[in-house]
Amino acid sequence: MMKKIFLSFMIMLFCGCSLFETSHQMNKNAEELVSEGSSAFMDKDYKEAIKAYTNLKDWYPFSKYASLAELKIADSHFYLEQYDEAILAYEEFEKMHPKNEAIPYVIYQTGLSWFNQLGTVDRDHTPALNSLTQFNRLIDQFSQSEYAQKAKENIAKCIANIAGHELYVANFYMRTKKYAAALNRYEDIVQKYPNLKESKEALAKIPECKALADKEK
Repeated sequence: MMKKIFLSFMIMLFCGCSLFETSHQMNKNAEELVSEGSSAFMDKDYKEAIKAYTNLKDWYPFSKYASLAELKIADSHFYLEQYDEAILAYEEFEKMHPKNEAIPYVIYQTGLSWFNQLGTVDRDHTPALNSLTQFNRLIDQFSQSEYAQKAKENIAKCIANIAGHELYVANFYMRTKKYAAALNRYEDIVQKYPNLKESKEALAKIPECKALADKEK
């Protein structure tokens, strides 16, 4: 009796494993998956594109289409405005394929993913700092690239955002009577951003701030 029970259990376990394995088999080849992903991407169905390209990347990692799938996954996240996911995907692509001809585009898209998260000057200016870093890196490494030219158009906005944030912080210190900290910020703005309107405003406030800071000593 025990033998029969054990035999029945093994048969059920074997059948269960077979069903499990079958349900997880990929019945599409790499060409079919890249076609599916490309079609979804062209139709702007980026969620479906991610699914198809992820299947391609996972099931056929050594396919000639694998690097394309990685890049299109990043692009799909970008167009879905899932910028954190896009940044990670672009950075992973650059790490895995540092000599790929798409690297100038990848660096530009990484910078643009940060750039598209720029907020008002009272918000965290990390996106402006990071996008500026990526755009400058692109210009330094691939100065002749078409993407380097595009990056230059956004750099001024990044710098203005950073300067605006610094001025906002300096004014906050001034309002809260932290005059020494405010003075340091104002002077730093004048030194780093001499041609911006934020520099002129900071320069105008330095005398008053310095006088108030001296009184505290």
